Amino acid sequence: MHEYSIVQSLLDSCEEHAKQNDSTNVTKVVVKIGVLSGVEPDLLQTAFDTFKEKTVCENAEFIINHQKVVIECMDCNTTSTLEKNEFSCPKCQSNMIKVIDGEEMYLMSLELN
Repeated sequence: MHEYSIVQSLLDSCEEHAKQNDSTNVTKVVVKIGVLSGVEPDLLQTAFDTFKEKTVCENAEFIINHQKVVIECMDCNTTSTLEKNEFSCPKCQSNMIKVIDGEEMYLMSLELN
C-alpha cells in the first residue's frame, strides 16, 4: 500500500510546517485527492489514523476533499468537470482534451496550535 508512504511524507511535511511556525500541535490537516491520483481515500484515512500517534498530528482532524477530473477541450476551448470517466468534451464530444485537475494529491491547509 503506497498510502503508508504518502502518509509518512505528509506527516513529515506537517512536522516541518509546525516547527517553522513554532507550534507543537496540528489540529487540522486538509488534503485534496484527485480521482485519477491512484490514492485510495479510505486507505489514506486509515494510514493517517495509524501513523499520527506521537507526532504533532496526534490530535489532528484529517479532512479529505475529493477532486473530480477537470478537462480543457482543445477544439472548443471549454473547461468541464467530468462526472464519469468518459474522456471526451461534454460540449462538443471531441477527444482532443487536456486534463487540468484531478490527477494529484495536495496538502491544502494546516491548522496549528
